[in-house]
Amino acid sequence: MVIITVGGLNARLAFAISAAAFGSAFQHGFNLGVINAPLNIIRHWMNVTNNERSGEYFTETEQTMVISIMVSIYCVGGMIGGALTGFFAERFGRKGGLLLNNIFALVAAVLFGFSKMANSYEMLIIGRFVIGINNGLNAGLCPMYLSEIAPVNLRGAIGTAYQLVLTISILIMGLDTILGTDDLWPILLALTGLPAIFQLAALPVCPESPKFLLITKDEPVTAQRALTWLRDTTNVQDEMGEMRNEAEASKLVPSVSLREILTNPTLRIPLVISMMMMIAQQLSGINAVIFFSTDIYKSAGLSSEAALNATIAMGTMNVLMTFASLVMVEKFGRKTLMLAGLSGMLVDVFLLFICLLLKDVVPWISYFSIFLVIFFVVMFATGPGSIPWFFVTELFAQNARPTASSIAVAINWTAAFLVGLGFLPLHELAGPYVFLIFVVLLIGFILFTWFKVPETKGRTIDEITAVFKQTAYGANSV
Repeated sequence: MVIITVGGLNARLAFAISAAAFGSAFQHGFNLGVINAPLNIIRHWMNVTNNERSGEYFTETEQTMVISIMVSIYCVGGMIGGALTGFFAERFGRKGGLLLNNIFALVAAVLFGFSKMANSYEMLIIGRFVIGINNGLNAGLCPMYLSEIAPVNLRGAIGTAYQLVLTISILIMGLDTILGTDDLWPILLALTGLPAIFQLAALPVCPESPKFLLITKDEPVTAQRALTWLRDTTNVQDEMGEMRNEAEASKLVPSVSLREILTNPTLRIPLVISMMMMIAQQLSGINAVIFFSTDIYKSAGLSSEAALNATIAMGTMNVLMTFASLVMVEKFGRKTLMLAGLSGMLVDVFLLFICLLLKDVVPWISYFSIFLVIFFVVMFATGPGSIPWFFVTELFAQNARPTASSIAVAINWTAAFLVGLGFLPLHELAGPYVFLIFVVLLIGFILFTWFKVPETKGRTIDEITAVFKQTAYGANSV
């Protein structure tokens, strides 16, 4: 048998990455974008359904409220799923938690698929809530699993796989509107069951996280067997030694409670960093730029077909740059890419603000705006889009990782919910000047990253933890 490895990557590890990421991240990206194409059709169906029940159509206010609940309850589910990450990771394991989480996806698929047949828009709303729980858990469990099965030299690249698959699924949803019709939209939404079925078929072949087996379950033989499978070699003594060192260190603090992680400065410092990285991802302005992209394309005089092509180009660049970041994150490091991405976004969003102010005065500037929209997405994909998802798993030892991931992922979903809730009112109030808010926020995120975020590339968890101990004893606050 010929064993093919590239820098520590082999066929078995690649299969485990695919089983985890495609079953989880694809699910996440699919449900972020799936509702867009049939939204107006669903709005009409809800109105007709309400008339059949009560003899009255929704008022415009009532209809807006129902649609808003259906869209926003997804993020509420995500917050709950994110908060449950620690419980699932510790109680069922990383792999076990991912497999169990597919129950939520299958339940949601059934609710989506039969909602029209049952004339129940409540089923649709409940389905969005349930799939939100699933996606919230995926966003915490999958990066944790990927980080723990990865060799140290590939930890960043493998961690980025989650965001890569997520961007691919969003791009596919932008291309495929075939099922977004009056008759087929329930099937479109129910397709969320397919990634769950794929993961239920593929992931059982893969082992549980070796770190979970050794450090949490205290099963060294099973852990070594899992690591041997993942590395496709029996020469795993050095890596097992590093894991045993981490296990011995964790015995000094066998479990980390929520109170401990909030009050112990050695744990609180990386927690604040993890939370800020998640907030930076959501409040960077990416949603605002994508929202304005349609108006920018229209003001440039693009036809509907050309505007669609521009949108596809934006999604394609997102995928390509996320793929490129798999390589760059191990070459240049996490902190460097975060700073590069945030700085590029800062310059871009300020120029975009200027362009939106001048678009009626200088006609050609709308074409420059199209470039800025695509460049903003490129800068987002370079670092802020992917790094926060796995960065939290690199900052904490095994005994604190589940609790920290729960908090960080819940913060991410909460920030996404607040952006969804507050952006449109701010846009109506301030117009293009809303971009100045993101200019200020980006400056704050850049300064925080520059002064407070450590580089984790190539470092073991012991080395990273030592940095925070030194920081905590040198200064008691972040």
